[in-house]
Amino acid sequence: MKAIDRQEIEEAKKAALEVLLHNAHGPFQGLPRTAGWGYPEPYTRDLMFSIFGIAVSDNPKLLKSIRKVLETLAKNQTERGHIPSLVHDKEDRGSSDTTPLFLLGVGVFRKVTGEHDFLENAINKALKWMEYQSPSDRHLVAQQPTSDWRDEQWVTGYGLFVNTIVYSYLRLLDLNEKADKMRQDMGRFTITGGNQHRHVHEGLVVKHKPYYAFWSYKIHSSERFDLLGNSLAILSGLASPTRAEEMISWIEEECSDMRKKGELAIDLPPNFFPYIKPEDPDWLPRYEIYNKPGEYHNGGIWPFICGLYVAALVAAEKYTLAKEKLLALTRCVKMSTNTSLDFGFNEWIKAQDGLPMGQDWQTWSAALYLYAVKCVEGKSTPFFDEIRSSKAEVKL
Repeated sequence: MKAIDRQEIEEAKKAALEVLLHNAHGPFQGLPRTAGWGYPEPYTRDLMFSIFGIAVSDNPKLLKSIRKVLETLAKNQTERGHIPSLVHDKEDRGSSDTTPLFLLGVGVFRKVTGEHDFLENAINKALKWMEYQSPSDRHLVAQQPTSDWRDEQWVTGYGLFVNTIVYSYLRLLDLNEKADKMRQDMGRFTITGGNQHRHVHEGLVVKHKPYYAFWSYKIHSSERFDLLGNSLAILSGLASPTRAEEMISWIEEECSDMRKKGELAIDLPPNFFPYIKPEDPDWLPRYEIYNKPGEYHNGGIWPFICGLYVAALVAAEKYTLAKEKLLALTRCVKMSTNTSLDFGFNEWIKAQDGLPMGQDWQTWSAALYLYAVKCVEGKSTPFFDEIRSSKAEVKL
């Protein structure tokens, strides 16, 4: 890597830490902010993802702030074990990803601190809640539309993203027998042809394609590509090394084609593609206002997801490509809606023109940038290395 590139990354690392420290104390019970100005609330899923960057920062103030987040979530957990969508508000319920992200976050925090029984009661309650999230009473968990981080996009039934989080926390918490069964279920093909036979269960593998389906439920599924879910599939080891390599090649080829068509302006993949367009059967009228093609959840470029994609490239031992994408991400996190900022760490970028469209100084954008840098520098993926190795050990 050139000296000028290393300097640029070092500057971005310092800026990311500044963002996290700025956001570490907000107006709601002193809990961290989700963004520097636009989102003062402590959103659970954003802060759970931020744990990865905080964990590798070695910053005691940030670790103290995330401890408070986890302890407050445990205090506000429902009687049946569900984790709220806002850390401070026990009545803000209904998210499909907050409980599994809490389990993953506590698992990571335990590894960092060595407190192996940290929040044990809350963990047990959350695990019990998750046992009841499968309508088929098997291993994949299901969800209602707009109940995960995609609050403006429909994911019906067994969504890839949520199930990769569940698989990851099962490995991290040494629940390997359950993880093995879940991996087996996810490895089944989605059902095609319009008929579901008795004892034939749907999975998330797409025939003739290297990636996993966006979601699947009975005879229905979506074969559009989810960058977050598939990056987590690579990181967690759900995707075999061969599948991971084929998937990465496919992603880069598709992105190259999108750039040629004017659908993608920068050298980072959108969170979702092909974009849903008004003429498509899965288009919803509300998308015209909130989720246009190449925007927000319908193909926007999200720095926090790109950070996990960089980490997935490292997990697949694509070190040169990981460096290239990290440099592209470094340029991306400079962009801001407030032009007085040297680094924006914006929420999301419009795919077609590469302009920032969300809130600046987003906590998870800064945190996952730090995590991506750590992965590239060390040629390792902290915490996910252990998740993948636990899978290998169980096989032996």
